[in-house]
Amino acid sequence: MEQRHLGRTGLRVSRIGLGTLTWGRDTDEHDAADLLKTFWEAGGTLVDTADVYGDGEAEYLLGQLMGGLVPRRDLVISTKAGSVPDPERRFDGSRGHLLSALDASLARLGTDHVDVWHVHAYDPSTPLDETLQALDIAVASGRARYAGVSNFCGWQLAKAATWQLAAPGVRARLASTQMEYSLLQRGVEREVLPAAVDTGIGILPSSPLGRGVLTGKYRNDALPPDSRGASEHMAPFVAPYLDDTASRIVDAVTTAADGLAVTALQVALAWVRDRPGVAAPVVGARNARQLTAALSVEALTLPDEICRALDDVSAPVHRYPDHDWSTL
Repeated sequence: MEQRHLGRTGLRVSRIGLGTLTWGRDTDEHDAADLLKTFWEAGGTLVDTADVYGDGEAEYLLGQLMGGLVPRRDLVISTKAGSVPDPERRFDGSRGHLLSALDASLARLGTDHVDVWHVHAYDPSTPLDETLQALDIAVASGRARYAGVSNFCGWQLAKAATWQLAAPGVRARLASTQMEYSLLQRGVEREVLPAAVDTGIGILPSSPLGRGVLTGKYRNDALPPDSRGASEHMAPFVAPYLDDTASRIVDAVTTAADGLAVTALQVALAWVRDRPGVAAPVVGARNARQLTAALSVEALTLPDEICRALDDVSAPVHRYPDHDWSTL
């Protein structure tokens, strides 16, 4: 699998990442082992997790599989901290919480460092410089090799990146930001993506298949019994992308796939993988069969005319002050 630099850093990652959102919950240890081995054998390196996935079970399971099944040195492990199970405060970006969470993650993973450590979301209750200092301490202490953020909007990302770049050699520059990005969710193109490209931050798209909808499995009101859309706890996650707008985009993806003699999954994944600023979409397959289908996109590059057609049908409305404001 082709490797790409993560933002403006020396770290290289596979251009498709493996997500572990369902590990320890919907994905058991046997399926997780098959996923990790399949990914590794295909040349994949970037494995993404978080301290809250499966209430920590995803990290623990990944830690159990590293070493015995796949060499730790062959993987680029990314994890996140900051989400908390508190209805009054969903995110805790305080220095104390983040560093304690990192130590707990390392213990579950059974490693002395993670390769990329992300703040899971912006915490408005904590000064941003305090949150970012946790990243500096993690990198300086060797517990994290690189640092990033997740789910920051445009001004938050630009402010964080600029703060880190203001003291080179003292503060750890941001390597990446993980954001939802797909043909069904192009909101990052408004401000996040331009800020990331300008400051040298690599985009790691999550849900690159539109939470599974871009595979075409839900067309014509279909609801496969083994799908996330049919799952009681995942159905609300999929539901926002089952509207008429999404349906038109899925139809266009399917038409493009038919014309290229490939699958809708391959078209949708190739489109986001090769967008400007993207380092590696993170794919959350449930089993090795699904992952193999996603990894088959390695050989596909979409023709320019197909990309333009998909851009047009899925284009979000960006007006003032983003584009051509002087003509409005």
